[in-house]
Amino acid sequence: MRVTSFALGPLETNAYVVDNAGRALAIDPGGDPREILDFLRDEKLNLETILATHLHFDHIFGNAALAKATGAPIMASRADEFLLDTPVGGGGFMGFPKVPDFEFTPLEEGPAEFIGLACHVLATPGHTPGSLSFHFPEGRSVFVGDLLFYRSVGRTDFPGGSLEALKRSVRDKIFSLPKETVVYSGHGPETSVGDEELNNPFLSAFAD
Repeated sequence: MRVTSFALGPLETNAYVVDNAGRALAIDPGGDPREILDFLRDEKLNLETILATHLHFDHIFGNAALAKATGAPIMASRADEFLLDTPVGGGGFMGFPKVPDFEFTPLEEGPAEFIGLACHVLATPGHTPGSLSFHFPEGRSVFVGDLLFYRSVGRTDFPGGSLEALKRSVRDKIFSLPKETVVYSGHGPETSVGDEELNNPFLSAFAD
């Protein structure tokens, strides 16, 4: 399992391509996906799935174009669908462009398999009601969107956000993973479960 990141869109959202034996999936293509498409072509990868950690505009702007170019289905939580009718989801927030329309397959918490890899889909609300995290045990990695960042956490002042729900999600779902698990966030550098559990000022044992 290989992880390649791309900083896309005006907010430099981390989009990820995960590949395994010629098969690939994309997570949160938040801007023009040409870099991703070039990478897929150069590496001779077949994109099978597009996963959304949540439905904020800066994580989904490239969904329609990437799906059209590859035929890959988009998967996201139905609990976030209402956000597509708001500026922070459908675009227009702070003057940012509208998000091109796309259809998605509802995805719920539970075991799954993508590109031949076992995945635990985790419901991790807080940043949004339908925020999902994707844990790949074989790759010792979890993709958390804007739930958790290096030494920080996601905003909870957008529609449906809840700081208490976010803290509960991190502590119950993310901090229960092995300490060495790499945390791939929606913005900024990667970190690890153990590092954030010990050092994140919003979530350490001293935070409350």
